[in-house]
Amino acid sequence: MSTPVSAPSEMAFFCLLARSASLSATARELGITTPAASKRLSQMEARLGVQLVSRTTRRLGLTDEGQTYLAHARRILDDIAVMEQAVAGMPGQPQGLLRINATLGFGRSHIAPLIASFVRRHPQIQVQLQLSASPPPLVDDSFDLCIRFGEPPDARVIARRLAPNRRLLCASAAYLARRGTPATPRELMQHDCIDIRQGDDAHGVWRFTHNGPGRKTEAIRLRDSLSTNDGEIAVGWALAGLGIVMRAEWDVARYLRSGRLVQVLADHATAPADIHVVYPQRHAATQRVQRFVEHLARHFDTAAPGF
Repeated sequence: MSTPVSAPSEMAFFCLLARSASLSATARELGITTPAASKRLSQMEARLGVQLVSRTTRRLGLTDEGQTYLAHARRILDDIAVMEQAVAGMPGQPQGLLRINATLGFGRSHIAPLIASFVRRHPQIQVQLQLSASPPPLVDDSFDLCIRFGEPPDARVIARRLAPNRRLLCASAAYLARRGTPATPRELMQHDCIDIRQGDDAHGVWRFTHNGPGRKTEAIRLRDSLSTNDGEIAVGWALAGLGIVMRAEWDVARYLRSGRLVQVLADHATAPADIHVVYPQRHAATQRVQRFVEHLARHFDTAAPGF
């Protein structure tokens, strides 16, 4: 006799469990007890005849069978959502859960306010925003879309550029008055530099390309007396006169306009940090994803850095 097919509610339960990696957190979100959530998982495993989750005292992890189940469940649930919207004939009223990932500072300052205006226009969409210092791996299907800086990471996903974005070096006028303004990247080695440890980039190294003839590129190893994985903290230290920071233009433009920070080495280019929204190809047909991408694009088409 064949194994019964999982119901959508079972798949949704398992997707939530995989995302939270905790039976108690899953139970809280569903409004049930932890033993009830554990029993539900055990019933799924007994019916399928495989172990989906490896249990430890601290955290739940997926077995190979669990990873396979999760990948298919997410795809099926997305297909169901698209099908229901098509059958219901509700092109103007997208609905369902939209999972968004963004970086800490940019997500807090720019993406969270855009989500607020988005849900006012689309009240039937539930949004989960997670902020992280580093973007999640593309193989981790925990999000419907991510807002990222720099080049699109993978040809297997759809990436739409929202806005150009430069990485700028800046410091407070007080710091530059006290320590002098570097004229070349090599002079940074004699300065206090504030390192932001995010993503896969080499920490403690800044790379520059001179905009003059030859486009020479050089890497400078910092004497970083301060480092953090939070860009807002790094900018705060620069504002306090503690050193020179490299930060995306969208995060420091308002301080440069007000004079609280001063750009240095303006004639040396750094790696671009253009803003992209990235999402799997299979989510392209989902109206809630389409509408939010359009919402982002409208904003960034008219917004200036820092606003």
